[in-house]
Amino acid sequence: MAERVGLTPAAADLLRRLVSLHGPVMFHQSGGCCDGSAPMCYPAGEFRTGMSDVHLGDLVVEGIEDVPVWMSGPQFEYWKHTHLTIDVVPGRGSGFSLEAPEGVRFLVRSRLFSDEESAELNGPATR
Repeated sequence: MAERVGLTPAAADLLRRLVSLHGPVMFHQSGGCCDGSAPMCYPAGEFRTGMSDVHLGDLVVEGIEDVPVWMSGPQFEYWKHTHLTIDVVPGRGSGFSLEAPEGVRFLVRSRLFSDEESAELNGPATR
């Protein structure tokens, strides 16, 4: 089954550490502005999703609760044909995201869905 979002082993390790410090967490893929376009990690429920936000899926990480990943509806329209992989790299992230004090930041790596994956997730293409 096709999925919209995944994560790297390094990101899974960081999530386990963050959950040990902050409890359950969630992601919201920001649309830009002051924090760029980055996956922002918050304590679960701290970022209030709205009616237009799209639930991309839940990250399954051994040892912690599943981590929901959200994106704004308008941004999703641009990204709906793209698989996102949450990764972690050295450097300072946004002050709003839980990993900021850790000296690392989450980022997304993306690839276009295959035609089969896109049809499964978005329905058949219409011309």
